Amino acid sequence: MPSTNKADKKAAVDAAAWMFNVVTSVGIIIVNKALMATYGFSFATTLTGLHFATTTLMTVVLRLLGYIQPSHLPYSELLKFIFFANFSIVGMNVSLMWNSVGFYQIAKLTMIPVSCLLEVVFDKIRYSRDTKLSILIVLLGVAVCTVTDVSVNAKGFAAAFVAVWSTALQQYYVHYLQRKYSLTSFNLLGHTAPAQAGSLLLLGPFLDYWLTSKRIDEFQFHFPSLAFLILSCTIAVGTNLSQFICIGRFTAVSFQVLGHMKTILVLILGFLFFGKEGLNMQVVVGMIIAVIGMIWYGNASSKPGGKERRSHSMSRNSQQKHGGSPESSEADEKV
Repeated sequence: MPSTNKADKKAAVDAAAWMFNVVTSVGIIIVNKALMATYGFSFATTLTGLHFATTTLMTVVLRLLGYIQPSHLPYSELLKFIFFANFSIVGMNVSLMWNSVGFYQIAKLTMIPVSCLLEVVFDKIRYSRDTKLSILIVLLGVAVCTVTDVSVNAKGFAAAFVAVWSTALQQYYVHYLQRKYSLTSFNLLGHTAPAQAGSLLLLGPFLDYWLTSKRIDEFQFHFPSLAFLILSCTIAVGTNLSQFICIGRFTAVSFQVLGHMKTILVLILGFLFFGKEGLNMQVVVGMIIAVIGMIWYGNASSKPGGKERRSHSMSRNSQQKHGGSPESSEADEKV
């Protein structure tokens, strides 16, 4: 009975963490779309720097209130994380500029197999046949929804390659650092957010000028655009925190697979708030396929041996260390 209650509690917390991530991620996309499309604030990299600056302020306040305890993260590890994270942000922006929307979406889809490869190589994780097939169904559905015209050039391919690998490495590294140094999501944000905020606010205006030929100091703020900017930064605190929570509780692969539910929600909300001209049978069919794949993935990955099962040697070490099965130790992992 105690183990059942513990499993139920973990499932409830997992669901709450995931819903927190979905709500904040979809919300910030809608707000940023309005900020950029309606009010012309096209400085994406600088905006991300402001997001991390706001997140830094939140971690400082929580530390002063005693909600974040002191923790240690070596500077070498912090630098590697910032390197991957900033290349991810810059790479995605440049990839979107140099590639067609279709190829940009295809590149984003490849983050799942790349994340799988990282976990297979570094964590010795295995996947059941059903788990692999369910991932393919998710990818197919999202591709049908989002991929339209596809054209590629050498520099666009290079930008997409950097964006995909750096994003996959950054997300893998979140899970890795939390496990290795016993960091909570708040702890890890407390270490990484200030460094990301500083580096992106220094780099952002120059990169944004290169991408848009517009200077942020010449942007004419007024009340609506300033209100949306503040709202974007506020929601970003939850988005950044929920990403770390979800990757810490799950894995980068599960985060990517379930993350495509946000793509579906963004499409639906886009039709509701920004016009229904994009709603057609192809998009609807793609949504249905993707949702079926996500349900299948959840079922397949929850079965014994289906979800990222560790190799025999790592399982044996885990049993010796914790006195239990590898499945139970994975299920009991905390953020």
